[in-house]
Amino acid sequence: MINVFLVHEMGLINNVMLSVLEDEDDVNVTGYTTSTEEALGTIADGEEIDVLLVSSRLPDNGSVRLIQEVNEQKPACEVVVIGLTETKQEVLHYLEAGASNYVAKDSTLDEMITAIHMTERGEAAVPPDITAALMDRLSEYASIFSGLEMSVVDKAGLTPREMEVLELLGQELTNTDIADALYIEVGTVKNHVHSILKKLNVSSREEAASYLALLQR
Repeated sequence: MINVFLVHEMGLINNVMLSVLEDEDDVNVTGYTTSTEEALGTIADGEEIDVLLVSSRLPDNGSVRLIQEVNEQKPACEVVVIGLTETKQEVLHYLEAGASNYVAKDSTLDEMITAIHMTERGEAAVPPDITAALMDRLSEYASIFSGLEMSVVDKAGLTPREMEVLELLGQELTNTDIADALYIEVGTVKNHVHSILKKLNVSSREEAASYLALLQR
């Protein structure tokens, strides 16, 4: 049974979708609302929802707020945005926000039901041009992130010994433990730690350790 919750700013549309979905043997409509705030409250209350049908026209950016809240609080819940114009910019906007699928505004109710079933199976009805646009966007993000990584690594300028100390900081070792592991004096470890904090422009050992994964790539 697929538990579905409906969120549309028009009560009449909610009622139409409800009446259609009630005829589906494997679909259970757990509720519906015209309010973004009520939907957020339902999510916060922990109600079991498999698919959230969300209108793309909720006021005050409510659609994106709901998508982001679901992704944070109910990662197992899938979001299907309904009523999109199917332009690349609009579709990408909602998919990048975290929507799992969408239903175009000129789609039929049968196509909406199909989208619900596809989403529950982990499938997405995304046209090739939208898929290509998503891949281009991901490639763009990867390039930007790669550039940021290189910038951090280049600017850090840690010596090999400082990298060794940083790795041990990442293991939450004390200065004494680090000194024993590297066969150096505790005072030398303190100097290395001070230099690492300065080069990474951080104020604590914990903050320095958070850079470890990035610097090791």
